[in-house]
Amino acid sequence: METGNHTFSVSEFLLLGLSEQQEQQPLLFGIFLSMYLVTVVGNLVISLAIGSDPHLHTPMYFFLANFSLTDLGLSSTTVPRMLVNIQAHTQTIPYAGCLSQIYFFLWFIGLDVFLLAVMAYDRLVAICHPLHYTLVMSPRCCVLLVVMSLLLAHSYSLTHTVLLAQLSFCADNTIPHFFCELLPLLKLSCSDTYANQCVLTYWGGALTILIPLLIVISYVCIVATIVRVPSASGKWKAFSTCSSHLSAICLFYASAVGVYFVPSSADSASKDRIAAVIYAVVTPMLNPFIYSLRNKDMKDAVGRLLSRRPLQSP
Repeated sequence: METGNHTFSVSEFLLLGLSEQQEQQPLLFGIFLSMYLVTVVGNLVISLAIGSDPHLHTPMYFFLANFSLTDLGLSSTTVPRMLVNIQAHTQTIPYAGCLSQIYFFLWFIGLDVFLLAVMAYDRLVAICHPLHYTLVMSPRCCVLLVVMSLLLAHSYSLTHTVLLAQLSFCADNTIPHFFCELLPLLKLSCSDTYANQCVLTYWGGALTILIPLLIVISYVCIVATIVRVPSASGKWKAFSTCSSHLSAICLFYASAVGVYFVPSSADSASKDRIAAVIYAVVTPMLNPFIYSLRNKDMKDAVGRLLSRRPLQSP
């Protein structure tokens, strides 16, 4: 190890977690264990219900099943490690484990964003071009859209992870977070992070500006089509197929904006942790309820799955 103006190899990082007060750790453990179990059960039930019900073998529910599995992966990337650290009374994470966590976290975040865009496109075609829906959203097209989302998300996370692995870290290895997050790690580095910041700007612009803009444009077209529907029941039916998706978008991007666009302040670290809890823990937990409570087909499929009732013929 070298001192002075030189750097040394960091073998582990110190995660401060959500609170440094020991008396709060059992409460945090109980809360996040409960939230994680609800997330796992909820998203698995949604995916299994869609897979077991032939009535739900449509593009919209195909994308929803992939979205649920992505949310499950996103929550599993951060929460189990935090629970282990609380239970073991440790705050450390190995360097390799930190990079792995960043890769998978960014991969699932990117996949969430791309799938939200794909789901918006699906609703656009279904409402604005219903006669061409089965032709445009063919099984091959649906699989291709998901594969493209996977590859784009992989490119996003791998680029950040490879660039991060080139950085050197000095004496301070303390991350004021409950998992290895990209921005706090860049602040810890004593190397030139210009390339990282450029990639963060370009990819961040694509995921937080371009994709939402495309989603907004899609919904402008959808609303323009809905208002031309003559009957009130027809308008409500068309809008009800989009309401869950809109709720998920608002919940996800509201928390992301809280992390990346709210100006820094003295307590910005605690605000970032709260926002991260919302989009990395709370959102994956709530999405199964958002997509099932107001969807009769989804509720019926979940009911049949849980009760193991056979599907009745029409």
